[in-house]
Amino acid sequence: MTLATTAQPEKTTLAAVALRAGVSAPTVSKVVNGREDVSSATRARVLAALEELGYQSPLQRRTALPGQTVVEVIFDALTSAYAVEILNGVLEYAGASDVEIMISVTSHLGGATLSPERRAQRMVEAGRSGMIVVTSAFSAAQLHAFRRRKIPVAVIDPLNPPPADVVSVGATNWAGGKAATEHLLQLGHSRIAYLGGPETAECNQARLHGYMAALMAKGVAVNPAYVIPGRFRAEHGVLGLKKLLDLVEPPTAIFAASDSIALGVLSEARKNGLRIPEDLSLVGFDGTYQAEESIPPLTSVSQPLQEMGRTALRAVLRQLHGEALDSQRVELATHLVVRESTAELKPR
Repeated sequence: MTLATTAQPEKTTLAAVALRAGVSAPTVSKVVNGREDVSSATRARVLAALEELGYQSPLQRRTALPGQTVVEVIFDALTSAYAVEILNGVLEYAGASDVEIMISVTSHLGGATLSPERRAQRMVEAGRSGMIVVTSAFSAAQLHAFRRRKIPVAVIDPLNPPPADVVSVGATNWAGGKAATEHLLQLGHSRIAYLGGPETAECNQARLHGYMAALMAKGVAVNPAYVIPGRFRAEHGVLGLKKLLDLVEPPTAIFAASDSIALGVLSEARKNGLRIPEDLSLVGFDGTYQAEESIPPLTSVSQPLQEMGRTALRAVLRQLHGEALDSQRVELATHLVVRESTAELKPR
């Protein structure tokens, strides 16, 4: 199994990446080559540095050898714990299945003017056996182009609804959004904000609808000013909290649609002298290691991210071997993990 990251062909060294990530060059080499003896947190820092500096491994230029199974995994970014957890699941299954994994980041793919057909043809020429697309905005036309060339594809948490013949893997986002909001309601909160992801993203819509369903079931009106879409990034948590604090009646609790957003809220809350959870309760979504390690530890809706990665690769390999799939749409169960970032509403 080989791990490589697709980036711009600059003369960036492993030493430069190691310096940026604050680790040793051998540790960077382990990450680049898919070694398992690297912690999730360290892997996340190294992958972020690889992306930022545009490091390109020589392995990227290699086409598949006869008989090799090479699956390309495409991320929109590798800077989140979410992406690292998905990747760990893919790598684990690949290691047990004698499959090589190549990694690309959409912002580094180049060829922005390429037609869907030409981009798909490049995958064929590179000898790719299959593809896993993670939260990417690839169009239906692009996914169809891959399928027409008999490249098995699985999409994880698609931003756009995939074509009916493309496998998608996700989690029970609606149920997770409902559980997060119900938890806050049970603690006595009614002024609950939702800091969401991209407005049209399927997973975001499901989480938002779960949030709204929980409020309406308790007779709490949805305040449009409390619903702020954005990106699944920490910056959205920072900007979202700033907007919410400017309201005449700011919320007493926030449901963030990702752990990354929640971490942004935590950072901005500290700058404003707000205590979590004494002044503001906070729930995230993803259940990444960052939720456990944050201060305070974050209450979060846990997705089985590694299992999602394993399931996607399993679906690609089954298609590659001509096996029938049980379903084109796979939803894995979420569950709420209560930690220290939520508390009962205190009278004010």
